[in-house]
Amino acid sequence: MPMSALPAPRDPEVQLLDSQLLAHDWNALRRHRFRFRSRDGRLLETCREVYELGDGASVLLYNAARGTVLLTRQLRLPVHLKGDFGGLLIETCAGLLDGDSPEDCARREALEETGLRPGPLRKVFETYVSPGAVSQKLHLFCAPYEGLPPPGSGGGLDAEAEDIELLELPLDLALQKVYDGGIQDCKTQLLLLHADRVGLDRL
Repeated sequence: MPMSALPAPRDPEVQLLDSQLLAHDWNALRRHRFRFRSRDGRLLETCREVYELGDGASVLLYNAARGTVLLTRQLRLPVHLKGDFGGLLIETCAGLLDGDSPEDCARREALEETGLRPGPLRKVFETYVSPGAVSQKLHLFCAPYEGLPPPGSGGGLDAEAEDIELLELPLDLALQKVYDGGIQDCKTQLLLLHADRVGLDRL
């Protein structure tokens, strides 16, 4: 459907009735009871739990001359609990804004996780990762990189118990891993598919 053919958004008249704090360790988890008006005019009432994870940024580092992308692999507890990949997930560099601009966050995370300073950032788009239950919006970027830390090196912060392995992969191989199930991180899939659509030399 062409963009010009999209119907105008309606006002669902959301009324927040009450909120209950369920947990607040790293971030807040709240249970909200709310009422909204349906498309056919009825008032519907329901409850949802929302994890108030702060907004973040992620950057795909690429080297057009070599045709490569620089990804990370690290332990993610939810992935481990699901029994996938031993918990080790392949991802683009990413982190929470923590008061920084999305651009500054992307640069900070790239440096912390890879030891490399990215070249000029190019904003790709913004996305809600899991809007049914998580408040987080991600700002996605691409940026060139030069050089590579020594083999076996990695990044992350000891204070956050990070142990990050670096993977320099040809873009074609990374895309193959998206389609064969080897890369299952959403932000990483989106950025790799964008790189494939546009071409590394045009990012």
